[in-house]
Amino acid sequence: MAEAEKTTPSNFIRNIVEADLANGKYAARTWSGRPGPAAQQKVGAGDTAKLRTRFPPEPNGYLHFGHAKSICLNFGLARDYDGACHLRFDDTNPEKEEQEYVDAIVDAVHWLGFEWHDNRYFASDYFQWMYDFAEKLVEAGHAYVDSQSADEMRANRGTLTEPGKNSPFRDRTPAENLALFRSMRDGEFADGAHVLRAKIDMASGNVNLRDPAIYRIRHATHHATGDAWCIYPMYTFAHPIEDALENITHSICTLEFADQRPFYDWLLAHLAELGCINTPVPQQIEFARLNLTYVVLSKRKLIQLVEEKHVAGWDDPRLPTLVGARRRGYTPEGFRRFAEMIGVAKSDSLIDMSVLEGCMRDHLGETAPRRVAVLDPLKLVIDNYPAGQEEQCEAPNHPQKPEWGKRAMPFSGELWIEREDFMETPPKGYFRLSPPGVTPTGDPRPGSSVRLRYGYVIKCIGCDKDEAGNVVAVHCEYMPDSKSGTPGADNYKVKGNIHWVSARHAHAAEVRLYDRLFAVPAPGAGPDSTGDFLADINPNSIAVITAQLEPTLRDAAAEDRFQFERHGYFVADRSDSKAGAPVFNRTVTLKDSWTAKKD
Repeated sequence: MAEAEKTTPSNFIRNIVEADLANGKYAARTWSGRPGPAAQQKVGAGDTAKLRTRFPPEPNGYLHFGHAKSICLNFGLARDYDGACHLRFDDTNPEKEEQEYVDAIVDAVHWLGFEWHDNRYFASDYFQWMYDFAEKLVEAGHAYVDSQSADEMRANRGTLTEPGKNSPFRDRTPAENLALFRSMRDGEFADGAHVLRAKIDMASGNVNLRDPAIYRIRHATHHATGDAWCIYPMYTFAHPIEDALENITHSICTLEFADQRPFYDWLLAHLAELGCINTPVPQQIEFARLNLTYVVLSKRKLIQLVEEKHVAGWDDPRLPTLVGARRRGYTPEGFRRFAEMIGVAKSDSLIDMSVLEGCMRDHLGETAPRRVAVLDPLKLVIDNYPAGQEEQCEAPNHPQKPEWGKRAMPFSGELWIEREDFMETPPKGYFRLSPPGVTPTGDPRPGSSVRLRYGYVIKCIGCDKDEAGNVVAVHCEYMPDSKSGTPGADNYKVKGNIHWVSARHAHAAEVRLYDRLFAVPAPGAGPDSTGDFLADINPNSIAVITAQLEPTLRDAAAEDRFQFERHGYFVADRSDSKAGAPVFNRTVTLKDSWTAKKD
């Protein structure tokens, strides 16, 4: 067992895996040497992996946060038990699948830190095998061609409380069915004229066993096979065959597929009886999918958000897509930490978004260098600082990692500070900058003193205003012997400590302050919701500002991550940043403000 597994909390899937490995359930399973595509030959008899999982996305969209949980689970099991995990694209629907999605999925799984080596497959690799297996089922009387219309099939399927009705074509002979099925393959019929159905039980209490369709006619060009086929297998038929042909041991999927497991088992049992696949066959295991507050993970809703331009595309940093998360600055390590923290369960539960954000915050807190950025700039003039003079202050790259060293921050007589760090009439307990004035009781109030972080102690002496009465500059005096890191610094005791950047050296940059896309925990479904998830979009989910940054940030490369002191964690946008002109996205704030809002 791999070292990583020893520190990983156990769960019911790991218990199943460990029991199967202990009793050697799959140890002796080998290939029969049947010729086939390269996919089968790569996982032949000489392969020693005793555990084999798979991640089987359909290439018709972008992966989201829920997929990250499945990726970490399937690839993590293979890693921890010296097995293999296959990346397989279930491309059985030629009308919806595109190479763009294949490329995006490959990129996302790699980005999360996982590798499949030679084990990358497509359902279309097995189309000939699937067709041959379907013919075997037809010849054995386990499948038939149905010529009912889609509406007729739907009407005869029955309900949850009423059994279905047999198709009038159910008793066709195997020879008749085989001839029709081959004519379907040869393109002699229009879409919808016939379907091939498994012959199981129209009275079954599980509607998925009421003679499910396993092949349909689609005169559509496939992204991989072109026009070689005009009939395509249904996903529920293709998936178990792919698992069997790839020697998958544990086929792990989410709970919505539990009702499909009886058909999964029925199909593999019959194919094994017919000599099409080897035994023992793969076992399907279901776990609870990810349910997360403040997001929607429905593919239909994500498509609607993109197509109706409520977001700026699939990689919008507010979307719960992995490509969006990456652009926002979320980290693979944060996702893996999140997956381990929430674990794997058999029943659905709702995870608060703050848990995922906390995992990102924890990882970034350990790994992100510190930098200074002023997001709402206000000019600070040090009246007694020598004109034209500048010097260097030193700031640590990470306060808990002295081995990371320090960086120089230029200091001059004019600085940028945060607007919130100055108030003309401060309330009690305000320890930042305020000018001399009068207290509410009529007593004189001196100007306040603060320390400029990594720099000097200053005392506020006044401010400038424009014609509208807005403060446009703050004036102060500095104490020349108070510089941080010098003996004189200890002579000054002040309660306020504010950050700054030199106005002469600052780098002005676009900064995007991202927040949660939805303002409520259950978009479209909460007690105060209108039922329309779009109505719950957070109007403050993005603000675009021009910030003043310390000059070292000018050289930030795309996807470089930093903690902007006092503000949160930020990343240089991977799409819009250019050399010498990075654009920054806020990944997550330093503290969870949403929990406080709920409380």
